[in-house]
Amino acid sequence: MDELIERARMGQTRAVARLITQVENSETAASHIVPQLYAATGKAHIIGVTGAPGSGKSTLVNELAKALRQQDRRVGIIAVDPSSPFTGGALLGDRVRMRDLAGDKGIFIRSLASRGSLGGLSQATAVVIKVLDAAGFDSILVETVGAGQAEVDIASTAHTTLVIEAPGMGDDVQSIKAGILEIANILVVNKADRPGASRTVRALKTMLQLGETTMVRHHGRFMQTTAVTENESPQNQWPVPVLETVATESTGIAELVDQVLAHKTYLRSTNGWLEQEKVRSRREVEQLLQARFMARFQTIVSQDDRNQLITAIANREIDPYTAVADIFAHINNTG
Repeated sequence: MDELIERARMGQTRAVARLITQVENSETAASHIVPQLYAATGKAHIIGVTGAPGSGKSTLVNELAKALRQQDRRVGIIAVDPSSPFTGGALLGDRVRMRDLAGDKGIFIRSLASRGSLGGLSQATAVVIKVLDAAGFDSILVETVGAGQAEVDIASTAHTTLVIEAPGMGDDVQSIKAGILEIANILVVNKADRPGASRTVRALKTMLQLGETTMVRHHGRFMQTTAVTENESPQNQWPVPVLETVATESTGIAELVDQVLAHKTYLRSTNGWLEQEKVRSRREVEQLLQARFMARFQTIVSQDDRNQLITAIANREIDPYTAVADIFAHINNTG
């Protein structure tokens, strides 16, 4: 294992692939591998790409990767796909729409199955990002599963979050309802050659302006103006651009890459990079604590006892709060 980790840190593609397989399939392997890699992480620019199904995320990621490679950047792509209900694997694991990237040794593509995650990301995504980061990839593109309104996990995972919209999909209404604008550092209207594209652009710009009348943006999130400090004044906020692209024709991709890199520069020149690292670290620690507690709970409390407890709650013999308090007491007493 140690030799495999060292070869992955040297950027050897086969070692990186094997290491990702280990961490994706085994929490024990991840707990052994991450401590050895962690000091070498923190350099990659993590770019999240999210949006409703059909907005053209995969094609856009394909074009982004090619444009970043033209700037001599090593690019890692993590594509989180829906899980097969039969095998648990990624339904689009072959990434047929990215096949023209396969021959480039500076690009690494990996599909991860969502495995039921409702936030648009796989549970293993954070660890896979660390492996690619430690392996020397300059940019890591994370494409979410396309769950629509549930995709907010990416905001606490990526440094730069791209929200992809498309004309004629009712996304202007979805944006208001779901608050999807709150996680965007860059808004992209893809398939801009379709009728209604200009209307979608206007709607998004209007919603951004409406949001800014009572709120300001701080690291991709809305914050009340009354809580803004000197360093978080509206003048210092990142102005979220609304860009038009036609990914199938590579139209608008150069401008999009410029904005992605400009946002990276903005984060590096302020405390935004560190703040985003804190957000991601906090979320990851919380998830690990939850997973550790559930594992301990399942070890100490037998399946039969759990079933009896659920039945008692359903029969109104005990309330959920008292049941949880009893569980905690039992776990603490067990030591």
